[in-house]
Amino acid sequence: MKQLLRVFIAIIVVALALQFLAGRMNQTEGYAGGNTLTIYNWGDYIDPALIKKFEKQTGIKVIYQTFDSNEAMMTKISQGGTTFDVAVPSEYMIEKMKKENLLIPLDHSKLPNLKYIDSRFMDLPFDPGNKYSVPYFWGTVGIVYNSSMLGGKKITSWDDLWDPDLKNQILLVDGAREVMGMGLNSLHYSLNDTNEKHLQQAKAKLDRLMPNVKAIVGDEIKMLLANEEASLGVVWSGDAAEIMSENKKLNYVVPSEGSNLWFDNMVIPKTAKNVDGALKFINFMLDPKNAAQNAEYVGYSTPNKAALKILPKSISGDRRFYPDAALTKKLEVYKNLGKKKLARYNELFLEFKMHTK
Repeated sequence: MKQLLRVFIAIIVVALALQFLAGRMNQTEGYAGGNTLTIYNWGDYIDPALIKKFEKQTGIKVIYQTFDSNEAMMTKISQGGTTFDVAVPSEYMIEKMKKENLLIPLDHSKLPNLKYIDSRFMDLPFDPGNKYSVPYFWGTVGIVYNSSMLGGKKITSWDDLWDPDLKNQILLVDGAREVMGMGLNSLHYSLNDTNEKHLQQAKAKLDRLMPNVKAIVGDEIKMLLANEEASLGVVWSGDAAEIMSENKKLNYVVPSEGSNLWFDNMVIPKTAKNVDGALKFINFMLDPKNAAQNAEYVGYSTPNKAALKILPKSISGDRRFYPDAALTKKLEVYKNLGKKKLARYNELFLEFKMHTK
């Protein structure tokens, strides 16, 4: 009888232990409980000191998880098996999440620090009135170039890439919107243009660029440019900053014809369990001092106008990453083209990639 009792007690102890471990696992997998806040963000995309500061100020424990693509983020949120209180998707993904009813409207009365965001970056097409999102970081698509490999030549426009002297020297990111947008912008068309005639003109011009294209690549573009495997590359500004930190010979320019303006944004997913805590965190990150500290740590451009006054001039005054108003007016946010038009972009881009030199 005593043996059976010992076995029974042991089973209970094991069951309780497993229940405790399951609870801990659920918590780290996004199951916010009690006074906790689960944040889902890109890797190395926040100053860890700010998380500790927020926890100390509010008494809310932060569980921080990361993703490596918008698609992976959306898949996990849409499945509904995990709970995230704050997520940081890009602008085009916000449109998709809105359509699938995955976001909670923001209570602006609880975001007084929203007033510090530059008006240029508010009320954009992907989220009119910023009903669902608040800008976190922003950037551009442009050209990284190695002047020493170009005989001291400077790059200022998309058209510079068609110079015959650049044969087999250019790397392109493997993105239909980016490359087709480059072709459209070089013709002074919108990078959201869906006019078939304009798309064909852009494709024909891109075909003429092919002799200068060394490769169309993914993340390895950063390593290749830093190691001087090519003299130019079309990249996102965030990648440009990272590449330039590895090789001081490199420079970055947003072409004079215009380019893409991208945003990563703070949102509250539909499955959030701590909406009040999420609003507190978003407002905390909008505080100018916190925004400036975060921008200095991460290295991306902040949309917080008041934070720019706090940042060192070497950062806030760098026109490569904080272009002036005249150039900013030429920048466009990617619009949701719809499945049919997006498929057309992808089709033309694939044809371009298959075009023989």
